Amino acid sequence: MGITKSQHFTDSQNELAVLAKAIGHPARIAIIQHLLKVDSCVCAAIVDELPLAQPTISQHLKELKNAGLIKGTIEGNSICYCLNEEGFGKIKGFLETISAYLEKQNKQCC
Repeated sequence: MGITKSQHFTDSQNELAVLAKAIGHPARIAIIQHLLKVDSCVCAAIVDELPLAQPTISQHLKELKNAGLIKGTIEGNSICYCLNEEGFGKIKGFLETISAYLEKQNKQCC
């Protein structure tokens, strides 16, 4: 396995890479879409919604939470998950920068 060279990149670049990796799996996209639909959710409801085993969904939730894209609060024996605005704000800012560049470029490339 190769050695990562994340120290050669800015904190912002490394953080965006973690966020991009977290949303780079279709199951995680489905989890995010489900949370958008229901506003917040208990893990068991996510398990009922997706065609994956509970341990697999828990692993995907853990990846999303570690990246800062979702938050989870313990409510009794369950964890209630919701979207983390801060994490998605960083993605939004990056995509807005790209969008502004493309508009400014005015189709003059390639």
